[in-house]
Amino acid sequence: MRSTPRRRSSLSDRLASRGQGKGLRRPSRSAGRVIVREATARDLPVLVVHRRRMWRAIGRRNRAELDAHDRRYRRWFATERAADRLRAFVAVDAGDGRVLGSGALWLTPSQPRPGPRSRDAAPYLLSMFTEPSARGRGVASHLVRAMVAWSRVHGFLRITLHASKMGRSVYERLGFVSTNEMRLELRAPRRRQGLRTTARRRH
Repeated sequence: MRSTPRRRSSLSDRLASRGQGKGLRRPSRSAGRVIVREATARDLPVLVVHRRRMWRAIGRRNRAELDAHDRRYRRWFATERAADRLRAFVAVDAGDGRVLGSGALWLTPSQPRPGPRSRDAAPYLLSMFTEPSARGRGVASHLVRAMVAWSRVHGFLRITLHASKMGRSVYERLGFVSTNEMRLELRAPRRRQGLRTTARRRH
């Protein structure tokens, strides 16, 4: 009899087996109501995994780059949260407590503008991810509505984000509109041969 090869466990599987990343367990058959709460430090493992899986979903597949990003994001998240510049939110199943998705608001410095809409900081929505098993339940919409409500309560008048192709329809349904921002991708300048030759002569 031919043996079945053992499937290599993923990072999410390993987190779940150690009791971390609560939202990464296999879903139960009965789906409960979706509720959103603010994330705590105990949610950081699942937030890091969700961020990684978000990047994979939009095409970043290099494992070494993702591993390095996980470490940087964990440090950045802890620093920004301690400075009160970051709020993360998780959507959970009210029935069994599973984390179904997550997102965050980063309070970025804002340049002064004339008029009453000027603030020192502005919320930037990032790190949106929904577990594949929970898609179709309005998880992303619940998260975005909660973050919009949080921003209103705290006196902010504008939220910005970068919309992926997958998420654009969700944001548009909730009232987000495209703006006139533009972007230029900067490439690392090539070193000219003459500069390298000169540098060698100096040593």
